[in-house]
Amino acid sequence: PFSLGYWVCFSFSVHQISEIMSGSVTEIGGLRAYATGSSDSSLSLLLASDVLGTHKPIFPTSFVLLFSWNGYFIDFSSLIAHHFFVAGYETPNLRKLADKVAAAGFYVVVPDFFHGDPYVPGSEMPVSEKGVEDAKQVIAALRSSRGMSAVGAAGKVVVELAKSDVIQAAVLLHPSQVTVDDIKDVKKPIAVLGAEIDKFSPPELLRQFEQVLSTKPEVEGYVKIFGGVAHGWTTKYKDEDEASVRNAEEARQNMLDWFIKFVN
Repeated sequence: PFSLGYWVCFSFSVHQISEIMSGSVTEIGGLRAYATGSSDSSLSLLLASDVLGTHKPIFPTSFVLLFSWNGYFIDFSSLIAHHFFVAGYETPNLRKLADKVAAAGFYVVVPDFFHGDPYVPGSEMPVSEKGVEDAKQVIAALRSSRGMSAVGAAGKVVVELAKSDVIQAAVLLHPSQVTVDDIKDVKKPIAVLGAEIDKFSPPELLRQFEQVLSTKPEVEGYVKIFGGVAHGWTTKYKDEDEASVRNAEEARQNMLDWFIKFVN
């Protein structure tokens, strides 16, 4: 007689899928968002995620297929490594960043600007105007419930908000789609933390940002280029890479210092 049996063994580390987070997913201003920090804090910070996420292993899966034929077992085994693309507000290191900033006294939210449909490389880039309107809704909800808000992180959304009175201060981490004309229109204190290796915002462009800000005495600005790092270094590092972790932590502290100075 012929019989077929199989055994599937799932073995994975919780650390590989996501860190143990301090916050939770909720709804703010009509958007799902990761929120972390004291609910009593009147200082709010919105982190707008980088459009590009990272690939993470989800189930390093041992799959063992056993055939039984007349009492003899034939073992066909393979190791199947599944990966998924984590982007937007679900990026584990972005949530970890939010937790660390929240520990300094901020109430931090990371909205899902992708509305459950995160960007995947090769697809059409999301429209920044929609992100700006969504961000304004979130900020309005934060103001109505707990006071003023600040906005920080990467991308076009942040710099667009810094052109208005919607926020108190802004930080750009490895910006993309930001132009010199955008910086010319900024009205709020802004810090730009860029990478030496970055095709989206190369050092030459960052220095132009710095030059523009130097001609705007009414707007406090700051540009810093991190040597030896690439676009996305603040959230796409590996925990075992000590140098990458140090660079990410330095950028986090720079961002935090900026908000402590201007958000009150």
